[in-house]
Amino acid sequence: MTATQAPPSRFPWPPVIYLAGVAVAILLQWFWPLPWIGSPLSDLLFAIGWLLAAGAVLIDVSAIRTLSRAGTTVMPNRASEHLVTGGPFAISRNPIYLGNTMLMVAIGFIAGSLWFVILAPVAALLTTRLAIVPEERHLFERFGKRYRDYQKKVRRWI
Repeated sequence: MTATQAPPSRFPWPPVIYLAGVAVAILLQWFWPLPWIGSPLSDLLFAIGWLLAAGAVLIDVSAIRTLSRAGTTVMPNRASEHLVTGGPFAISRNPIYLGNTMLMVAIGFIAGSLWFVILAPVAALLTTRLAIVPEERHLFERFGKRYRDYQKKVRRWI
């Protein structure tokens, strides 16, 4: 397997990271609940949480459909067949991870749990280190200058 065919990672880190973040947030909320903001701000955050959740799901679904239409994998541990720069990838190089992070924050706002809000950036940081950096290396090896040009136009997250 050549460098351009090798997957960016052998393990699908992002889904594991985000699921672990949700599980840890639930456990922490159960055993060590942090105080939440009182009404009426909590009511506003609840509504914002639902809007954020809807936006996150739309971003994730749109990104997955865009990858599927381009004939490349959505799995973070498989080699990319095509460089996808359209749809949500024109705004973020990692719209699925952005959507997952937004969803964690949204759950925190809806459930009134500060742990989700705290662990969302932790999950994003771990995803950057364990998945995004290797994916970027893989995409540069696979697509060269086309990928570097794309990196210059579109930010990693937003």
